Amino acid sequence: MTRWLDEREQVAWRGLLRMQARLQGELHRRLQTGSGLSLTDFDVLVALTDRPDERCRVLELATLLEWEKSRLSHHLARMQKRGLVAREECDDDGRGNYVVLTAAGRAAIEAAAPGHVETVRELVFDALSDDDVAALTRITAAVQARLDGRGPR
Repeated sequence: MTRWLDEREQVAWRGLLRMQARLQGELHRRLQTGSGLSLTDFDVLVALTDRPDERCRVLELATLLEWEKSRLSHHLARMQKRGLVAREECDDDGRGNYVVLTAAGRAAIEAAAPGHVETVRELVFDALSDDDVAALTRITAAVQARLDGRGPR
């Protein structure tokens, strides 16, 4: 039997979807205008800068970003043409590739990050109270735990 969303849940769900779409669009527009990077470029660069050696296997990066491997491969090819990332063979097994942050990629994210974080602060955190931030943290953790198979059923 289908457990339909009640009116309160529908309002919350549709609000979340609309907010997510609008927020992603605005973040992308401002990042593109301010730095020439797309939001997806920024996501890849952040994932690489979060690594101590600024490199990651392609499949691991796809998993981190929750992207299909083909989507990531196409996007990496575009970023590689712009000099933001490079690919290197894995010495240990010869089968996979590493995606490596280049000096140009490092410079691009360092230039883009201050404006991007200001946009995030302006659009999200400046609109929330401390209690709202705590609630958002609890909500995202609960949903992610459910997605990871750890949350209550």
